[in-house]
Amino acid sequence: MLELVNITKRYDTLTAVDSLSLRIEPGGIYGLLGPNGAGKTTTIRMIMGVIEPDEGEVRIFGEPFTERLKDSIGYLPEERGLYRKMKILEHLVFLGEIKGLSAGVARARGKKWLERLDLGGWAEKTVESLSKGMQQKVQFIATVLHEPRLVLLDEPFAGLDPINTQVLKDIIEELQADGRTVVLSTHLMEQVEKLCKRICLIHKGKKILEGSLADIKMTFSRNVVTVRFSGDKAHLEKFPGVERVRAFGQELTVTLAAGTDTNAFLAHALEGGRVERFEIGEVSLHDIFISKVKEEGGEVSDEAIQGR
Repeated sequence: MLELVNITKRYDTLTAVDSLSLRIEPGGIYGLLGPNGAGKTTTIRMIMGVIEPDEGEVRIFGEPFTERLKDSIGYLPEERGLYRKMKILEHLVFLGEIKGLSAGVARARGKKWLERLDLGGWAEKTVESLSKGMQQKVQFIATVLHEPRLVLLDEPFAGLDPINTQVLKDIIEELQADGRTVVLSTHLMEQVEKLCKRICLIHKGKKILEGSLADIKMTFSRNVVTVRFSGDKAHLEKFPGVERVRAFGQELTVTLAAGTDTNAFLAHALEGGRVERFEIGEVSLHDIFISKVKEEGGEVSDEAIQGR
């Protein structure tokens, strides 16, 4: 469906994408993941022909990229690109016609999608009257209106509240179930852990990890414990085998080295405070990424991954 062969993009002394190769098979949801500035958007723009790689080749549907292939691709860019003075439904019809739809078909599909995304009452309003989240939903509709075979989504959840984020996730899964291929580019790794079967992690323009998410998690298996703990976090960090302690509200996620005795860790925790929850789970994609970057001698902060 999509193949990148050693694509590279440089801007003066900065190499934004460094000899990146990917092969994405049809019919799945593929995650292109990494912190802000990793090179994800540059990669998506090279796939779409917005910019050309300095080296390497992009192949779509088994052939080199050409303008005529664009009608079979849906592209949701990271930045909003709607005409602010146009009415919503009029705008969707306009964008649908650009992709080869008749005005009638574009109008019918646009109305259906607006209702689906709770925007039916806004069809005759102008783009500038919408909130950022509502504009994001309109752009998403424009991305899938022509029923593309390949859907490229660059930070699709930006500006959406949790309810609308879940609605979009459900639609992405429906697209995949309908046989379409989705490439999901995001820095919010927890958003795609349940969506993607295959992923690629990139950092500073380079691929550092690629493959089946299940296989990757098996390779990086560690004991990860969720603890609701009333004591001092530093007490937990003193236990031998603790690699990382991260706070999420009232709960802590503790990553333990392979072979660490979780019962002994629980006993240690009880010595330092009250334990109201103790649950053993799998390592997160976030922690796998941190581990892989450090393994290669790099550093990346939680703030970079979360986009703060």
